[in-house]
Formats: sequence, structure tokens, C-alpha cells
Amino acid sequence: MEFLDVDHDAFLVVMACVVALAAGFTGLSMTRALSTKSEIHKKALITLAAVALGGGIWAMHFVAMLGLQLPTLFYYDAAITLVSALTAILIVGAALIILHFAPRTPATITLAGGIVGVGILVMHYIGMAGLELCRAVYSPLGVALSSIVAIGLCILAFGIAYGKRTNRNILLGTLCFAIAVCSVHFLAMAGTNFVAVPSGAEFGPSMSNETLALGVIFFSFVIFGACLWVSVTYLIVPANKKPEAPEDHQPSRLQIPCERDGGKVFISPSEVAFVRADGHYTQVYTDQERLFCVWPITEATKRLLPTGFLQTHRSYLVNPDRVARFERTKDKGRCVFNGTDLPPAPVSRSKLKPIQDALASQLGATRAT
Repeated sequence: MEFLDVDHDAFLVVMACVVALAAGFTGLSMTRALSTKSEIHKKALITLAAVALGGGIWAMHFVAMLGLQLPTLFYYDAAITLVSALTAILIVGAALIILHFAPRTPATITLAGGIVGVGILVMHYIGMAGLELCRAVYSPLGVALSSIVAIGLCILAFGIAYGKRTNRNILLGTLCFAIAVCSVHFLAMAGTNFVAVPSGAEFGPSMSNETLALGVIFFSFVIFGACLWVSVTYLIVPANKKPEAPEDHQPSRLQIPCERDGGKVFISPSEVAFVRADGHYTQVYTDQERLFCVWPITEATKRLLPTGFLQTHRSYLVNPDRVARFERTKDKGRCVFNGTDLPPAPVSRSKLKPIQDALASQLGATRAT
């Protein structure tokens, strides 16, 4: 078996790395502060982020492949090339769904990072399978090294970017993501040889480097355009709005995202009397007003229980500091608040005793009737 001589165009190698950076920055930035968004908005942004990250993996690979120089003519199978792009987008989308719709723990962040690492590998080898008139011959060492680097660096990238959602960490996560994508490609290519083969059966129509270049250029422009659009959000804070609350789970810094007169406001948990489930969203009650909140009751429970709130009912979370008295009638109970305009919050039968005990220490035994 005679291997072909291989070389790379240095300019396209650099451009491939730039595409990976732009895709990582765009995708990771699109998912900032998703907890403050409505469910539909959240799903739309996750979809766009999956296209940016997964499509960026694909674009980086094929920008680099455009720079591949072989002493023989070769083509790409258009159908397999398309499958490689869609596979990367779907796998990255699955990882983002885990990150944003499951409790975010070190285990889920590690799982999501590992899935994206696998997505890079799958995309790379499906893309390489689309070569026509030449065939890639892989070395076990190259496959092993690229696999370890892909999964390890993606776990590191997502651990940094999602461990604590600060701008600095997102930028560091972007760098790790880009290094992961580029390292996988070039490590795998370093352990790959090519042999010329006669034309065989085709899965889809053949596509030349020139045709591929048009698709890659178009998608790269889309990524860079989205990158510029996302960049604006780091530089501009509307004058009539407060800056978005930090997306972390520290109770002392927690702010509840609400809507008032069509605008977004952030309410401190100390201002809230109770929170009530309202379909897929919640209603937040303060002494003066009732506000709409995009959090579902499960998210509100996860965020507010560590701050001292009590879950009196599957649909109610109560701030014990705002409770004036606890009333119990047989197997029913309710929390009554300061202020005549606030309705009482019900207490379910299964929670009567723990709520009464918790409020007894808060109000004093003589005030818990």
C-alpha cells in the first residue's frame, strides 16, 4: 500500500482555528442568563447555540480540509458531508439540553462536555468517510490521542464556561473549546495516511473542493455575523434597564427575574412574601404587587429553598420572614402575611407539622396557633 504525500495550506489552517474560536464564543455566549428567559425564548437560543457550536465544528473541519494538499484529485460525497454537519449539531444540541433543562451539577456538566467531545470525533470521522478517489487510513495512536483530547478538553471547556457563568469564564471556555476542536482535527490528521482508490459506489452526489468552499464560506460568514451580534451584548447595557443578574446559585446574590409593565425587573428574595405556580411559570407576590416570573415552580424551588423559603404546598413557596401568623384548622393550614391585600398561602396536609415547627422558631411558639 503506497501512501500519498500530504501537505497543508498554512493560511487555511489558521482560518480553521479562527472559525473554531468564533463558533465557540458565539455558542457559549448565546446561552448566557437563560434562566431569565421564557421557555420558548430559551429553546430558540439553545437551538441557535447548537447550530453555532455544532456547525462551527463542521466548518472548522472543512476549512482545514480545503487546505489539505494531496498529489491526486479527490472529491467529497455531498450526502455524507451533510450528515456530518447535522450529526454535530444534534449531538451538541443534546449536550445543551442536558445543561439547561436538568439540574446543573458537576456530573451533568461533565456529561455534557463529554458528549460534545464525542460529537467532535463523530463529526470528524463521518466527514473523512465522505472522501472520494482517496481513502483515509487511521493509526490506533492517532484515534486514541484525538479521542482523549476531544473529551478531556471539552469537559474542561464546559466546566469553566458553565461552572460559574461570568464573562471571563465564557471567554476561557471558548478558548478551551477552540483548542479541543483544532487539536482533535490535527492530531487525528497527524495519525492519518491517504491512499488513492478507484471511484467506488457513491452514497450521494460528488462535490468538488470548489463547491465545498462555497458552502463553507457561506456558513463561516453566518458564524462570524452571529459572533458580531453576540459581541454587542458584552459592550452595551440599555440605559433604561438594570444589568442582568449574575447567573449563579449563591443565595446572597440571587435575584428573581420578573416582568413589570412589559419590562424586566429583578426582585430580591427578601422583598417576596410568597411565590405561586402559574402553569409553566410563577407569580411572585410582594407587599405591593404581584409580578410575572418566567421560572417554573421547580426552578423557583431549586433557587429559593437555599435562601430560607419554605415549600408549604407543591404550588407555593413562602418567605417565613413575611409570615405574620400560621393558622391550622384540622388537617388544613395556611400562612397569613403582613398586609391586608396579600392572600394567605395554603399549607398541604403532609407539610403541616414541618411548616408549623419551622414557623414556631421564626414567630415564637406563642404566635403559632
